[in-house]
This record gives sequence, C-alpha cells and structure tokens, in this order.
Amino acid sequence: MKFNVNQKDLQEALSYCQGVIEKRSTLPILSNVLLDAKNSKLTITATDLDLIFIHQIKNVEIFDEGKTTTASSIMFDIVRKFSSDKKINISSNNENKLQLESENSKFNLNCINSSEFPLTDENFNLNEFTLDSKQFLKLLNKCKFSVSNDETRHYLSGIYFHQTEVEDKIYLTAVATDSHRMSISKIRLREKINFDPIILPKKTIFQLCSLLDNHDGDLRISNLKSKIKFELTNSTLVSKLIDGKFPNYIQVIPRNNLKKLETDLKSFLGSVDRVASVSLDKKDGVKFQLSHGNLNLSVNNTNSGDGKESLTVDFNDELEISFNSRYLIDVASQLDGEKIELFFNDTGSPVLIKDPSDFDSIYVVMPMKG
Repeated sequence: MKFNVNQKDLQEALSYCQGVIEKRSTLPILSNVLLDAKNSKLTITATDLDLIFIHQIKNVEIFDEGKTTTASSIMFDIVRKFSSDKKINISSNNENKLQLESENSKFNLNCINSSEFPLTDENFNLNEFTLDSKQFLKLLNKCKFSVSNDETRHYLSGIYFHQTEVEDKIYLTAVATDSHRMSISKIRLREKINFDPIILPKKTIFQLCSLLDNHDGDLRISNLKSKIKFELTNSTLVSKLIDGKFPNYIQVIPRNNLKKLETDLKSFLGSVDRVASVSLDKKDGVKFQLSHGNLNLSVNNTNSGDGKESLTVDFNDELEISFNSRYLIDVASQLDGEKIELFFNDTGSPVLIKDPSDFDSIYVVMPMKG
C-alpha cells in the first residue's frame, strides 16, 4: 500500500484512537490500529473488543490500495511530532514494516497482518434515530461525573438512557448515580423513538464526549440488544452496553424538600472551592451553617487547619448540614445559569439542586454524617 495523508487529519484520527485502545492489552493486535486505504479514503479502526472506533479521512491521495495494522501509540507519538499540516507519505512494501516519511524524517514501524484484527459487522440500521450532537453532549456532561467507580455494582458504572413522557412531550432522559449523588437530565425528542432503555459504559461516554466536542451537526444512533452505534460525519463508535438493571431512581428524588436556598452560582462555587482548599484529599465535609439570609461555610482538617467563609443567600430558615465538597463543585460546575437553587429537608436528608435556567436537569446529593 502507498498513500499520502495530511498530518493534521491523521493526528486527529489517531488521538481519538488513544482513548479506545487499552494500554496494557494482553493481545498485541489490540494495541494496533487498522489502516485501510482504498477509494480515496483512509479508514482507521481501533478496538478493545468492547468498543470499536472507526474514522474516515476523505480525499486521500492513494497510489496503491491495501491494509495493515501498526502500534497505535507509537504511530500517534510520531505523527504529532511531525510539522503541522504537512504531507505524510505512508507505504508498506512487505507484510511486517510500515514506512512513514515527512520532510526529513523517515520511520519504519512493525506491523501485524490485518487479517488478525478483530472486526464484527452487524446490521444496526433497524432502530435508527437522529439527535442534535450538542444536545446529546450536554446530556453526557451533566451526568458523567455522577457515574460510579465501584466495580462491584457494574450497573452503576454508566449512564442510564431511556425514553420518558411528560405531559405529551417525549424526552430522552439520562441518569447517573454512585449512590452518594445523582444527576438527571433530559432532552426533548421530536417524536417517539424505537429505543429500549440502555446503560452506556463510562469509557464509551468519555470517548463520545471528546468526539462530540469537535462535531457540529447531527448524531445518528441505532441500537441492538447488547450494542449501540453512534455515527458522526466521519466517525463511527460501536459499543457494548452494560448488562444489568438500573435502580428505580425516581424514588430517590426528594419530594418534601421545602427549605429553599437561592444564591449567585459563581459566588457559591468560588466559596465552596476556596474553603475546601484546606482539605488535601477533599474528603473532609464542608459544613453549611444556614441562618436567615446567611450561609457560613467551614472545613476543618486536623492535619492542615481550617477555613471559613460566609455568603449572603436567599434562605428563610435555620439548618446545619455537611457535604463532600467535590460533589457540590461537580454539580455547580455544570450549571448554565447565574443562580443555583438548593432545596433542603433536614440535616440527614439529601439535598435537591436545580438550575433555574435549565428545567431539564436536577441533581441530588447526600449529606455527610457528623
């Protein structure tokens, strides 16, 4: 095979592949990307067997069609160090070497035969629907920080997506929880879709976020029983889904939190962040002392000291409650408006957090004991 490709295009494609490929794979072929040059297109594929990423670079100058595989991380490292936007000449004359040439550099990389690369081809186009990619990215961003890291409860280590109906309006709703906090966000759908509830794995979520960050336009989604496919203009991502039952999250949403606090979002975020600085591991609770229009925040750490700050808020009651500062910072960082609303019940009950500028997202955070 022999072709020329633009440095920037190749670097972008290979950088996405880094998020898919396992660093410590026992199978050498899984550390490789599949390069397939034909019909003026270079198709690059990476997989860890649970996730498949396919990217197409169009209008590639191909002199000799063919395919091979080579180490993804090494190729990426070389390509990103070549001069930006220059041409890279890529060729292989035999099975086990791939040559990369650009300006005064020449590299020969080891290859593994493309026939060893695991590829599955399934027909997904039965239940296909389209979403605005930026809206879907918003859903992912508003929920991903609440995904659990607890390996024992695998059904919590992803975002739960399902279709919901409120007052004749159809939504795609996303939920994530690690049992200490929960994020719920939804986007309006134009019509009902053929879509069974799914749990999307964490690795897929982060890969999708990096793809959608650089993508404008639509996102096509289709799912089979245990897999889902996302199609962008030049990229396709196919992922296995988490097999498990997501808990009934509706019953966790507090119903009788009537004590409402409203304050400026930036000030709140700044105060919590500053006070939490005294605790290195952020495990110490930030203590809220609320009293009629005033919020006193404090963190006390036996090893490093303590920090206090007060904030003027809209609150007509008295309450003492403690939170993990990280949880509050994560939620507050995702709000879009200028205000934040917190609804309390008592010292031991979860708080409900809302963004007055976004009716489609709510958050629940459990307090810390003591």
